[in-house]
Amino acid sequence: MRSEIRFLLNGEEQSVKAINPDTTLLNWLRLIKMLTGTKEGCGEGDCGACTVVVADLNQSGQLIYKAVNACILFLPMLDGLSITTVEALRRSDGALHPVQAAIVEGHGAQCGFCTPGFVMSLYAGYENSMADNRHNIQQILSGNLCRCTGYGALIDAGLSAARHCPSASEHEADLSRRKIEYEYLQRAQDDKAMLSIETSEQAFYAPRELSELASLTRKYPDATFLAGATDIGLWVTKQHRQINRFIYLGRVNALKTISRTDDRVTVGAAVTHAEAMAALATDFEGLAEVWQRFGSAQVRYSGTVAGNIANGSPIGDMSPCFLALGAELTLNHAGKRRQLALDAFFISYGKQDRKQGEFIEAIRLPRLGSKEAVHAYKISKRFDQDISAVLMAVWIRRDGQLISDIRIGFGGMAATPARAYRLEQVLKGHDVEQPLPDAAVSALAEDFQPISDMRASSAYRLLVAENLLRKMLIEVSQDNGVKRLYPSSLPPAPDVPKAITMTMIEAGE
Repeated sequence: MRSEIRFLLNGEEQSVKAINPDTTLLNWLRLIKMLTGTKEGCGEGDCGACTVVVADLNQSGQLIYKAVNACILFLPMLDGLSITTVEALRRSDGALHPVQAAIVEGHGAQCGFCTPGFVMSLYAGYENSMADNRHNIQQILSGNLCRCTGYGALIDAGLSAARHCPSASEHEADLSRRKIEYEYLQRAQDDKAMLSIETSEQAFYAPRELSELASLTRKYPDATFLAGATDIGLWVTKQHRQINRFIYLGRVNALKTISRTDDRVTVGAAVTHAEAMAALATDFEGLAEVWQRFGSAQVRYSGTVAGNIANGSPIGDMSPCFLALGAELTLNHAGKRRQLALDAFFISYGKQDRKQGEFIEAIRLPRLGSKEAVHAYKISKRFDQDISAVLMAVWIRRDGQLISDIRIGFGGMAATPARAYRLEQVLKGHDVEQPLPDAAVSALAEDFQPISDMRASSAYRLLVAENLLRKMLIEVSQDNGVKRLYPSSLPPAPDVPKAITMTMIEAGE
């Protein structure tokens, strides 16, 4: 057990002691280290001005780079990782990094406030060998807002930088930096000591083993479980709440895995959206659009799939999808496990079937059979980084043209994510070549009486849901299999980085 936070900052080892555990990385960088290139904008993970890049080793021991929002990450969460800020990009010989040079040459900066965030997002893409593809660059920049330059010049700069991504002729300084990061991260992984920070008002624990986690939950049942901080971070930065005790799940290796059997996929509690999106792309291709539209690249790199379910938000995007799939949760209470169907987890607004001190250990997803498919649709005012007005996900099994079984999950239609049970009964046995029956419209209105708010009116939500059902039937009747937003020939999204191995570093690849 140790009390100091250790990490790499711009290639130099740091050891931080006697600090409040809810200190954000952004505040520490700006107020303590005086690294003011990282800007403070929204303070809630939306604008991207605070973007920095975190390097880590994946489950295979390969080096990966992630653009993250420094404004909502607590400093202890960076223990054992490597952080790069915009100040470190300029080369030792005074030359600009290729990403910086591309933005300058392409006139991609005016007022300059948001520019460091754009630079760091593109830098993460650069290190992950981003594709020279406009959709790919747009995805990389989905979490960065610009109000003066506009995105045309910045996207063009990203395309230009993509043509100079790491190769055999990579700059010597970059190769040296990657080697330093890789070796440091390997040493950090070998350090099995649990981080334990205790001040007069707060405490933060980062166990490495499930047994340590179970012991902590028995001792501190009132602790707040923390994973990606994309939600809890806002409790501190926007609601100014003081959380007395954190138990951080992000360093428990057993919770960071995705495993498969013949009939199930199991996703650990600390698996991020980016990791799940990459690993489950072939298992549940129909969820691709929802994942690509989930938050931003920065949010997907930090936020966890289990966290999006655990907070029980009625507009959480993954819950309706997993309701449709028939997901089951593994809940852990001080080492004692129980299985619970996801549709039994949500009780009412802000209330779930979860005891004090109990956490989601894993999510179990049934794999699709040969006659089964999943379709998911998100309706929001913006394509990227926006909260759903309505989200509908459908799991369907067909017997020829007839629907033999169906599950439909909705978000934004009730106080919790919810199944449309009456609607499902009406659609069982329906011929997909036939129009949506009137009985289905009536059943939908019986299942849900949505509220009106700033995102959509009640009538709009019901009408959109009805039309999404029609859209789904058309797609199924045309035998499209699963819905693809983009052609399958496109390169991987930026959330599927090319992992960098030590051999590649030494070879300059």
